[in-house]
Amino acid sequence: MDPQHDPRATGFDPVGEKETLWEYLCRYRMTLVMKCEGLGAAQLARRSVPPSSLSLLGLVRHLANGEHHWFRRVLQGGTERGPFELRGMPDIDFDGALADDQCVAEAWAAWHRAVEVADEWMVGEDMDREVPYQGGTVEVRDVVVHMIEEYARHMGHADLLRECIDGRTGL
Repeated sequence: MDPQHDPRATGFDPVGEKETLWEYLCRYRMTLVMKCEGLGAAQLARRSVPPSSLSLLGLVRHLANGEHHWFRRVLQGGTERGPFELRGMPDIDFDGALADDQCVAEAWAAWHRAVEVADEWMVGEDMDREVPYQGGTVEVRDVVVHMIEEYARHMGHADLLRECIDGRTGL
């Protein structure tokens, strides 16, 4: 992509740890959108290689769950299940990614909703704050870094998935 037309090049120069980390997370989120743009339901649901259920649509659903889990449940203390969680079905986010327009719309709506909740909540958040987690505590900073790592890993998958679909590389 021509750097002059890259929406991730915002011209914003973050200052400080929180702004810098959040800017990285936002750029990875934009990369997910860019990797999926212009594709139909069948392309988004196309699986990588058997027996894997990995697909771009599955990644959108998986990352919606991740955003919800870490920002809503862990950091905000929410109790509701993620948008693509079913008890006893740990891979439903990928397994339920079907080549269906409604499934695609639901996935994007859930992802956007989870991102908006995280963005709004993080505005006033302190990176040093600790919250209870699995019998101990976790700092907000650790959660943000984990989400950057989660997106970074999955954008590598998205690169390969998109290239297999239509040959498009880069971004």
